[in-house]
Amino acid sequence: MVKDREKSFVSGVDKHELVELTRDLVRIDSVIRPDRGGTEKNLVRFIVDWIRREVGVEPLVEEVAPGRENIILTVDSGKPGPCLMVEGHTDVVSEGDPAAWDYAPFGAQLVEGRIYGRGSCDMKAGDAIALQLAKIFATTKESWVGKLRVGLVCDEEGMMIGIKDYIKKGHADIVDACLVPEPEENNLCISMKGAIRAIVKVQGKMAHGAMPLSGINPNTRLARIILAFEEFEAAEKKRCGRDPYLGLPSVTFTVVQAPPPGSPPQLNVMPAEALGYVDIRTTLAQNHDQVRQALRDILAGLAKTDPDFKAEIEFIEDRPVVGIEKDEPIAAISAQAYRDLTGRDPVWNGVPGATDGTFLSAWKGIPCLVNGPGNRLIPHQKNEYVEVEELFECARIYALTASRYLDPESPAPRRQS
Repeated sequence: MVKDREKSFVSGVDKHELVELTRDLVRIDSVIRPDRGGTEKNLVRFIVDWIRREVGVEPLVEEVAPGRENIILTVDSGKPGPCLMVEGHTDVVSEGDPAAWDYAPFGAQLVEGRIYGRGSCDMKAGDAIALQLAKIFATTKESWVGKLRVGLVCDEEGMMIGIKDYIKKGHADIVDACLVPEPEENNLCISMKGAIRAIVKVQGKMAHGAMPLSGINPNTRLARIILAFEEFEAAEKKRCGRDPYLGLPSVTFTVVQAPPPGSPPQLNVMPAEALGYVDIRTTLAQNHDQVRQALRDILAGLAKTDPDFKAEIEFIEDRPVVGIEKDEPIAAISAQAYRDLTGRDPVWNGVPGATDGTFLSAWKGIPCLVNGPGNRLIPHQKNEYVEVEELFECARIYALTASRYLDPESPAPRRQS
C-alpha cells in the first residue's frame, strides 16, 4: 500500500518533463572522440545549468581529466539519516556509421512511444530519472531525512576513471546505498559480472610477404592464442555452469591489430608484432587470480611447442564480481515499491557486465542495485532506444523507493563503515 506521504513523491514524477529531459540529453553528443577533442563537457554544462534552474542546489563539478568532469549533487534534508545515491554516467559509446541508423543517432526522435538515439537507454534515460528525483526531493513539502546524492560521472564506458576518482576523493564515504539506473528493463539486478581486461602482445620478425620464411609471423601465433583461449572459455563454461543471474563466463578477443598502431600496415609486409585485446567476464564460480594464471600458463604451454613463439599478456584492469542479497534494505524496499506500483512481482536478475556500481561495492562495500529502463540487449547497437512507458515506470519506482528509504518514521539503517 502506498501512503499519502509517499504518493506525493510519486506524483512528483512529471512524465512530459522526463521525456523531454531525456531527449535533450540524447541530443548532446557525449561520445569520447580523442581525435577531435570530444568529451562529456558539453553535456556537463547542460546538466549543471538544469540543476541550478530546476533543483536550486549548486552542484559540485570536479575535473577528473582534461575536459572530463564528474557532477556531484547532494540534496540535504537537514535531518540526520542515511544517504541514498543515484549514480549514472555521462559518456556514451560511438554511434558507428550514422547512415546505418533508421533515425539520426543524436536526433532523439520520439516515434511510437520510443525515444531513439545513442545513449537513449545507456544511460541518459537513467540520468534524467536521477535528475528529476533530485528535483522532487529538493522541492517537496513532505518530510524526509538524510541525504539524496546524485553522482553523474565520466568515463563509465572506458576505464571508469570517473567513479574511481569519486571514491578516491572520499565522496562515497557517506553513501549508505546506491541505485544505478542502467538499462535492465526495470529488472532488479543484485549482482554484476566481474571483468578482467588484458592485452596480448606477440613478437615476430618483419619480413617480405614473398619471403615469409625469412621472418617470424606473429599473426599465426596470435591465432593459436585466440583458439587456445577459446578452449579455456569452453572448459570454464562447463566447469562453472550457468549462474542463475549472471549466465556464463566468457573470454572474448575484441581487438586484433597487426602491426600495432603507429606502424602503417602493408599487404606485402609481414609485421613484427601483433596485439590482441581480451575482454574476460567472470561469474561467482571463478577466482580472478586463477583465471589470470591459467591464461599465463596457456602462453607458456604454446611456447614449449614453438621455439619462435614469444608472447606476453598484460592485465590492465580487474573488476570483481559483486552482489547483494534480496533482503538487503535497498533491494527489499525497491522490490516492494515495484509490487505496489505495478501490481507485479519484480524480476530478479544480474548485470551481464560491470557498472560504476562495481567499484562502489568492491572498494567501499556500498550495496548497489542496478535497475533502470531500456532493453538490456540493445546498448551499443544502432537504433538504440528507450520505451517511454518503461522510463516513466522506473522513475515512479525510484521515487517511491527513495521516499521509503529516507522515511522519517522508519529510515533505512546506516551502512557500517
